[in-house]
Amino acid sequence: MIILGIDPGIAIVGYGVVNFDKGKYNVLDYGVITTDKDLKTPERLVLIEKGLIQLIEKYNPDCIAIEELFFQTNRKTAIVVAEARGVLLLTVQKYCKQLFEYTPLQIKQAVTGYGGADKKQVQYMVKTLLNLKQIPKPDDAADALAAAITCGQVNRLNGMFRV
Repeated sequence: MIILGIDPGIAIVGYGVVNFDKGKYNVLDYGVITTDKDLKTPERLVLIEKGLIQLIEKYNPDCIAIEELFFQTNRKTAIVVAEARGVLLLTVQKYCKQLFEYTPLQIKQAVTGYGGADKKQVQYMVKTLLNLKQIPKPDDAADALAAAITCGQVNRLNGMFRV
């Protein structure tokens, strides 16, 4: 089962593509879709959509896992990131079979076993679970891989994925 994980953003959208088979993960790709801060928001949203469509067409994922938004401060940033997330959700609905959404707490619990884990703990476990030599960079790509791992873990436990 090919899972595409997404960490939403407006400047940087992290992605991670894994093949989940028989309870094991194999990383196919990870990286980021970036947009220039000097572009207008609608132009940035178009670039995000195009980038996601390219990934979907390249990997033909069975499902896509996206992190839900969590903001403590900056409302202006929250709004524009929410707009980008909306484009991501719409694109997934148009081009993919299944969408799963996870809170940061759910991702931390699935990847580390502890909902209060910090970013470094999550990144270390992503590296370990995916048998990588180093922590994926940038952080957005590691977060996207964590979302993909969460999708595999949660759906395997719920009996949705055969192992």
